[in-house]
Amino acid sequence: MIRAIYLFGRLIKFSHTVFAMPFALSSVVLAHVHARPVTGRTLFWILIAMVGARSAAMGFNRWADLHFDRLNPRTASRPSVTGAIAPRAIILLVIGFSALFVLSAYKLGELCFWLSFPTLGVLFSYSYTKRFTAWSHIYLGLAIGLAPLGAWIAVTGSWDWRIVPLSLALLTYIAGFDILYACQDIDFDRQIGLYSLPVKLGVGKALLISSILHCLTFIFLAMLIPLFGLGRIYGFFLIVIGLLLIWEHRMVKPEDLSKVPVAFFHVNSIVSIALFAGVGLDVLYSIAR
Repeated sequence: MIRAIYLFGRLIKFSHTVFAMPFALSSVVLAHVHARPVTGRTLFWILIAMVGARSAAMGFNRWADLHFDRLNPRTASRPSVTGAIAPRAIILLVIGFSALFVLSAYKLGELCFWLSFPTLGVLFSYSYTKRFTAWSHIYLGLAIGLAPLGAWIAVTGSWDWRIVPLSLALLTYIAGFDILYACQDIDFDRQIGLYSLPVKLGVGKALLISSILHCLTFIFLAMLIPLFGLGRIYGFFLIVIGLLLIWEHRMVKPEDLSKVPVAFFHVNSIVSIALFAGVGLDVLYSIAR
């Protein structure tokens, strides 16, 4: 059982949950202060919903891309490729985590329950976008960018336009570093006929678009200051996030992609955590005053 859990964690890159989860939790904190207090029960089901949705989506992606993963040297060690996890087992896990997500949504309210089905549709359909559009990175950002909006609805029972910039920040943030990640596979994608911005435009122009998207991320995060009355503590962490994004793009150059893994996981993990720390500490300070 422990080995099975470990293999599935590797399969879905469970450690990458750190990218979107802090954005969703930041939304929970803002909803708690500016709309409706969060109960322990609500927070529990939000966390379960996040785990269920992401695990189902990543599992489905591994199943849908199994043919390509077998051909790509970079993905040859994935449990789905080596046979450590059979395709049938992946489907069963996807069904199980999808059911867990729907159950969580049901526990969070009627609106969340009905929205859970189209949400799964958006998450699953991403797996096929690289087959027909170079803008699949934006679609991935859109799919994951639903997390803050979903968390807000889970807490309040309704949507509020003020939380949209946080979802847009996550959209552009995810899309930007997914473009960086796709640069690793440019030769393989060209050979096999898959679409991506690096394939369509070349690495240099793709990195430029990634930089523009991350500039938009910074702008959207800055919009939270007037919208939610955030102060100096959040402003300090926002500056840290901006510097990290600049550092990330200085590390990755068209002629040298060797630092993409570091930029992709380590830097972006710190960015997400810095956001949640900034929102959380700023709110705590304002309450303590």
